[in-house]
Amino acid sequence: MSPFHNAVFLKSAAAHEDLPESVAELAFAGRSNAGKSSAINALVGTRIAFVSKTPGRTQLINFFAMGADRFIVDLPGYGYARVPAAIRAPWEELLGSYLQRRAPLRGLALVMDVRHPLSERDRRMLEWFRPTGKPVHVLLTKADKLSRAAAREVLKGVEREISCLAPNFSVQLFSSLRRSGLDEAAATFRSWLDGGADA
Repeated sequence: MSPFHNAVFLKSAAAHEDLPESVAELAFAGRSNAGKSSAINALVGTRIAFVSKTPGRTQLINFFAMGADRFIVDLPGYGYARVPAAIRAPWEELLGSYLQRRAPLRGLALVMDVRHPLSERDRRMLEWFRPTGKPVHVLLTKADKLSRAAAREVLKGVEREISCLAPNFSVQLFSSLRRSGLDEAAATFRSWLDGGADA
């Protein structure tokens, strides 16, 4: 059985002191409504991540335990522009510190809607995360919304752009609805958690 199928919600973290002890973590990030929660749920095989129609609903770092101190980590989406700056600033500080200095973090799953890939914030995230030297795997979600040919064209374009950023940045098509691309994504993420990426 896939280790992801054992995942259960552990806790939400609002501050550094809330982060759990950990051996290895896989973090999911992306623009709100890109399908991040649906991708996590598809990987796990059950509805553990909350799917919201309200951008920015996830305001905490959510940890889902897979046993043996290994976690799937659901990061706040990019959609909290309407939140007052005084509230937003602590989230951004926590998120920035987590992504750039969290030792157990093995890699970043960056979720993008295949119809709207590589937004300004997506590009900023890739550039910002690159100095960590850790891998990024882009999931082009909602691939079922495009024809196969159109989806492949988007895939090739995103591949060209991210391959110029770092050799350990990769991308694939993904559909939570049709569960396509699930095995490929699981294999990539499992290799990270098993030590295939630098911690």
